[in-house]
Amino acid sequence: MKDIKGYIHSTESFGAVDGPGLRFIVFLQGCNMRCMYCHNPETWATVYDEETARNLNDKGIRVEVVSPEEVLDKALRYKSYWKNGGGITVSGGEALLQIDFVIEFFRLAKEKGVNTCLDTSGNPFTKEGDFFEKFNELCKYTDLFMLDIKHISDDKHRALTGCTNQNILEMATYLSDIGKEMWIRHVLVPGITTDEESLRSLADFIGSLKTVSKVEVLPFHRMGLPEYERLGIKCPLEDTYPPSKEELELARSILCKN
Repeated sequence: MKDIKGYIHSTESFGAVDGPGLRFIVFLQGCNMRCMYCHNPETWATVYDEETARNLNDKGIRVEVVSPEEVLDKALRYKSYWKNGGGITVSGGEALLQIDFVIEFFRLAKEKGVNTCLDTSGNPFTKEGDFFEKFNELCKYTDLFMLDIKHISDDKHRALTGCTNQNILEMATYLSDIGKEMWIRHVLVPGITTDEESLRSLADFIGSLKTVSKVEVLPFHRMGLPEYERLGIKCPLEDTYPPSKEELELARSILCKN
């Protein structure tokens, strides 16, 4: 077997909001999207080798180079706390950029009877080339996909993230067609994702999916601002504040129907 390494930004031992139950969360480094509301800009830089990881560490961006076995050994120390469906979640950055690592990590986790969850924006998804074959292999070892749909409009999605959403919606439809459980997440940003027409269009799309067991509306927050300042990056939404109670209630009444 080839020597697979993962480039990890950080881990969290007792995550309670990234999947069912208490979970060990692995945040992978690297993301192609530049979401205007991103609160983890330090995870953007993609790492392809250990030299790149060292360079980022020198710049104050922590990246750990580890094997799937090493991460699983660390995670299993907390297995006794994984009640009520708890387990392991891999997040990012964008986890699918390191699909080889996630496949092997989840394969080993399933051998130990661990519940696995992938938190993803779906941005790398394609049915072209060898990615699709790898994605189907990953599906064998993934119990739950948490898919963050940034915006239902492709034009507005491009303005918000710099990327199309067409392959992301295709991924959601594909997961539904093959029977993989999904949670859908949507970040509510005043003036960007709060308009009722877009929310209803997103609700219609979610309603077309057969395997969505939960929808979460996450209010925009400003906790990432200090990291932008530390990295010397101008935050596009530095003057934006969290949604009002009324905006949050409206979005949840439209999207969270179950």
